[in-house]
Amino acid sequence: MNTKSLGHIVSLQVGLPRVVAVNDTGTFSGQTWTTGFFKLPITNPVWLGKLNLYGDAQADLENHGGLDKAVNVYPIEHYAYWRRTLPLKDLPSGAFGENFTTHGLLENEVCIGDTFEVGDALVQVSQPRQPCWKLARRWGVKDLAIQFQETGRTGWYLRVLREGCVKAEDQLVLVDRPYPQWTIAAANLIMHHQKKDIGAARELSNCPTLSSRWRVKLTRRSTEIGLEENNSARLYGPHEEPTK
Repeated sequence: MNTKSLGHIVSLQVGLPRVVAVNDTGTFSGQTWTTGFFKLPITNPVWLGKLNLYGDAQADLENHGGLDKAVNVYPIEHYAYWRRTLPLKDLPSGAFGENFTTHGLLENEVCIGDTFEVGDALVQVSQPRQPCWKLARRWGVKDLAIQFQETGRTGWYLRVLREGCVKAEDQLVLVDRPYPQWTIAAANLIMHHQKKDIGAARELSNCPTLSSRWRVKLTRRSTEIGLEENNSARLYGPHEEPTK
């Protein structure tokens, strides 16, 4: 296919895990928590390796990071919606813990397996972001992870096929789109809203460029009929209960 610039990096953020006191971020109960959510913008070129950007790391390596989730991407187009919706005074780029804040790419256009040249690197879309309780706790909005999931404004993850330097304002040049039917929006719909559609789960699980974790989840759903994944821990955290 012909290469085409579909968007660019508006800002690029990195951050290392830190311990946060509960009362720093709202009215949540429980203990202090450790997170790599707090990321700061950098303007100089930075090395993008197989697992992350230089200077970036994740606190919970069981559920975050890894080869399939080296880069967290979020569209700046969604910020206007969240500024209208959330009771927050300021939402700078990187407010949702993303590494790349982008312009020109949305969930109904970006597809699993899309391969982009960005700076000197080559990256590939692996899965939608599945928001977790740390997003809610960061901003003191208890149902924020649910809101991200329900609206489909999730962003997505990239794996790194070729390491290299990247920087803010780099173009995202599409060089391959092997699975145009599997947009991020379509994948979100199957995972979170069409849970009883076993056929759709099976089809998406067979997408070779989908992350291994999502493939396992969807394969289990399609083979263990009636199995309902419990997402409470991911969405509400270790010390919170869903709002009744």
